[in-house]
Formats: sequence, structure tokens, C-alpha cells
Amino acid sequence: MHSKGLGKVGHTGQSQHYAGTAFDAGQNISNNERTIMRNKAISSGVWSFVEPASLTPTWVHFDRRSGPPACSAGGYPLLRQGSRGNYVLILQDSLNNLGYRTGGLDGLFGPTTANSVRAYQTYKGLTADGIVGCNTWNALMRDVVGRGRTSSTID
Repeated sequence: MHSKGLGKVGHTGQSQHYAGTAFDAGQNISNNERTIMRNKAISSGVWSFVEPASLTPTWVHFDRRSGPPACSAGGYPLLRQGSRGNYVLILQDSLNNLGYRTGGLDGLFGPTTANSVRAYQTYKGLTADGIVGCNTWNALMRDVVGRGRTSSTID
């Protein structure tokens, strides 16, 4: 079992990793044992999300999330100016990685981060409202995955 820190989303349908407390476990046990582990994680009430077996068939992913997800299928929370925390750090890190300067990595979604979000949304042909919802997260994560380490990368 290993815990995840700040991470990145992969392509559609791939497992997503989150800031905060998250675990991927059960890689070396049987499917039946993974089902038991998954059910115990669900029934414990400790975890706010346990990934379905269809998305992680060879391991069990469970995590503790904050805020409502931006996409109906789950994932990162909706962010807007005034938001704070680890997910804002992921947003800032990703924007900085792509050349949209946020004024630093402080976990505070202020005016500079909002301007960078709007610039990115305009570039991608999205509604430039400065709100990081499902379409913005999906586009941002597709663009940033695989870019490698930069001076702003958080591990």
C-alpha cells in the first residue's frame, strides 16, 4: 500500500489521484480479496470515495476528498476565486507548468490565478469564466500529463 500526495489526472477513464489522503492498495492479492477490501473501505465510512473495480481492476483506490466534484463522475472539486487548499495548488502548478503564471504556489485562488484560468480557458475554446469545472479540469490535465518536471512541479 502506498499513499499519494499531489498528483495528476490521466486520460479519460484512467484512475485519478488526489491531494490529501489517498491510497492504492491490494496490487498483490486476488480479485476476491480486492472485492473484500473495497467493500470494507466503503462500509467503514472513513473514505469519501472508493473507486469502482471497473476503473481500478488490479488494485483498490480510496481517498478523502473535499468539496463537491467538478464532474458528475467525480474527480477534482469545482474551484473559483476564493477557493483555498491543495486542489488550488494542483491548479496553480498545472497552469504554471503550461506557461500561465499564477503568481506562485500558495494554494489561494486569487485574482492572478483567476486571470490565468481565464487565459487558459480562452486558449482552449472553453467558456472563459475563471471557474475551474469539469471541462477546464479535463483539458488542463490532458495538457499537463507527461510534460515532466519543471521549476514549478510539486511532487
